[in-house]
Amino acid sequence: MPHIVLLGTLDTKHSETLYLHDQLHQTALRLSQPIQITVIDCGCRPTTDDAITITQPELISKYAPITPKNEPWELPRGEAIKFLSDCATRAVAELLSTTEIHGIVGTGGSGGTSLISSVMRDAAPIGLPKLIVSTVASGNTGPVVGECDITLMYSVVDIAGSNRLLRDVLENAAGSIFGMASAYQHRLVQRRQEDTQLQGGKRKTRIGITMFGVTTPCVDQIRSHLESKYPDAVEIYVFHATGHGGKAMERLVEEGQLDAILDITTTEICDLIAGGEMSCEEDRLETGLRLGIPNIISVGATDMVNFGPMGTVPPKYKERRLFVHNPSVTLMRTNSEEGSKIASFIADKVKRFASDPEMVEVWVPRAGVSSISTKGKVFEDGYADEILFGALVAGLDKTEVDVVMDTRDVNDTGFAVDIADRLMELVEKHAQKTS
Repeated sequence: MPHIVLLGTLDTKHSETLYLHDQLHQTALRLSQPIQITVIDCGCRPTTDDAITITQPELISKYAPITPKNEPWELPRGEAIKFLSDCATRAVAELLSTTEIHGIVGTGGSGGTSLISSVMRDAAPIGLPKLIVSTVASGNTGPVVGECDITLMYSVVDIAGSNRLLRDVLENAAGSIFGMASAYQHRLVQRRQEDTQLQGGKRKTRIGITMFGVTTPCVDQIRSHLESKYPDAVEIYVFHATGHGGKAMERLVEEGQLDAILDITTTEICDLIAGGEMSCEEDRLETGLRLGIPNIISVGATDMVNFGPMGTVPPKYKERRLFVHNPSVTLMRTNSEEGSKIASFIADKVKRFASDPEMVEVWVPRAGVSSISTKGKVFEDGYADEILFGALVAGLDKTEVDVVMDTRDVNDTGFAVDIADRLMELVEKHAQKTS
């Protein structure tokens, strides 16, 4: 029986949320399947209905992180959303720790979407189905989805009142989350059976690798090599280093869903430093280092900062070396000053967070960090590269972390094979240390 959590701000989306609740029951009835629905009212003002499982007053009295001095409707809108999302996050986290949840769904405008997505990102693991019917699903959804697997369904019309089109969308949403939740429930059963069969055996090592278009040959060769040399021993997860990719990888490490990292492509750090559009957050690199898993860090695509179309490049960078990667993406070549800052960022994180330095290595492909920075290519800049490389070596001097200076470029077959094999050596060493 799928168990679905339905989040709603029932003071403003009462009839719409309850219509979705009703359609979930109707979907289950048509398929002759039972269903359990937990409705959590996240609205600013309390409402009543028999369908509500956790009322707004109950949500606040039991799950508020602090005793509120004001009622939610008395707070500024942003503060109210933050407070209620914190309450709902704690409620959902408790549910997940005490019972089996197979899906989370909600509806909202901009405020409701912000609230519900925050709960999904902070309380639910990656893999658990998450769906929001939202008025802002066709806009800039990066802040909503973040590094998570949230599915957005555009409501087309505002979620205000009842009309045929909105009912159609909500019925589709009910069918979608019911199907996803049923699949997730089935998958959990399969995983438990697999885990039982694996008791005493050895499961595959789950390896996360970061990639960009300009480091794709490297990552493809690593994946091919590992899967052919260790066919029953590894499972590869590739993350596109677009700002959320690195964060998603590190979240999976935190959740225990990855065992080792080949952080080939650390380009998101460039955007953080220079103000590009695919920036990581300040805590990039920390999770894998802190948890002490096998972790090889390289400097793939640290020759570039990402912007949108040429017209979006900040005026202060107009005289820099720019390259139109495609009509939507303009790349700026990093210079020596930025390279030094990138190296300092990496070295600082390694020195401060590496709980097991034996499990960490930094590999430097000196002949080029991307497919467009090798000899004769548009972003070739040996001086800037050597500043970055030198600062990295200096920053990690007198530490227990090995810095491997390789003469090949990042996409060289030999480099890819050697770095992959070295990671597997660290994996074996880690297994011996923790057995």
